[in-house]
Amino acid sequence: MTTTLHAPLARYAARLHAGIGGRHHVASPLGAWLLLALAAPAATGGLRDELDDVLGMDATTAAGLAAALLDAPHPLVASATALWHRPGTDSAGLDGWRAGLPRTTATGPLPDQAGLDAWAREHTLGMIDRFPLAASPRVLVMLAGALATRISWADPFDLAPGAALGGAGPWARRLDRVLRAPQHGHRAWIAATAAGDVAVHAASAAPRDGAGLVVLSVAADPAVDPGDVLAAAHEVSGAALDGDGPPADRRSLFDLPLGAGPAWTLREEQVPVWSRDGREERHEAVLPCWSARDEHELTDPALGFGTAARALGGLLGAADPGVEARQAVLARYGRYGFEAAAVTGTAVLSSLPPDGVRRTAELRFDHPYAVVAVATDRRGGTGPWHGVPVFSAWVAEPEEPAADDLTDPPAPW
Repeated sequence: MTTTLHAPLARYAARLHAGIGGRHHVASPLGAWLLLALAAPAATGGLRDELDDVLGMDATTAAGLAAALLDAPHPLVASATALWHRPGTDSAGLDGWRAGLPRTTATGPLPDQAGLDAWAREHTLGMIDRFPLAASPRVLVMLAGALATRISWADPFDLAPGAALGGAGPWARRLDRVLRAPQHGHRAWIAATAAGDVAVHAASAAPRDGAGLVVLSVAADPAVDPGDVLAAAHEVSGAALDGDGPPADRRSLFDLPLGAGPAWTLREEQVPVWSRDGREERHEAVLPCWSARDEHELTDPALGFGTAARALGGLLGAADPGVEARQAVLARYGRYGFEAAAVTGTAVLSSLPPDGVRRTAELRFDHPYAVVAVATDRRGGTGPWHGVPVFSAWVAEPEEPAADDLTDPPAPW
């Protein structure tokens, strides 16, 4: 199996996007893959074989690559992982596996929902404010990961009228303004792929500490299946990192027919050129702004989280654990930059308890009743105010809610 991530991630991305379908969406295959890679060393036997297949490499190698990414974070991509357990859960069985997690992985008791949401905000630059899983009493252990980026283009786009997209597609009539790539600083070409010839545009972030980020846009013939176009985008993505030279997969414009193509229009004109053979190629690119926000269920067996849950459940003595796995993700692409964030969570759940008897009392304050307000005081131990009744009342004349009680959000007191 390979020890580089490009091919395994492209394969996993194909599985993830296939389950989502051709609707407008954004996802982070890497965010899901990383959690599986961290969980995989807990698996043995057939479960290990299943995870090796999903990951595209053996579990030990995958865990090592995941740790290498997380323990040496990219300057432009914030990343974090956490392992939490339900308070009171015997976690001794997890100790050996947990010791092999990346050193940056936070561990501890499962936070309440407010704590989970705060973790999501903290590790996504504030872009995702709600953790995708609930702090259910059934959670035995929960594994979480976050990825986030917010970049400015090294060279911003120019603005162009929507009509610059051309007359064939529907968007030219819907949009007033679109983005035109500058002639310098962005890269564009037509590439030969398994999905046919595709239009490619690459915009880069201003680098930081020797690291950068390239956002690739790839358009094929509208008749091509979205999954095949996504696969083509992964296929050509390596070419976007090759520097200033022509990408290896680039089609010569002189090998293509003039006129309308699957995602371009090719014209020819007589102008002064400096090349020795008298032929010059030039690429222009026009794109729309876009944004997307999604939540994805990750419990499809093809995505591996059920297998990972059984492996982790085995460490806890849970023979047939339940599983929850979900990803919250968003992205925005605009004139001046790109931002995206994903929070992925998977939880191993205890089995439901056997049926029993529950009684519930619904208390109704429908006649006069008493109220007492008591102070608490923990300053330096137990302070003098602790337990002192400060106000008391007998409620015998109820009222309708005040206008402020009906505002949403409530008006400040």
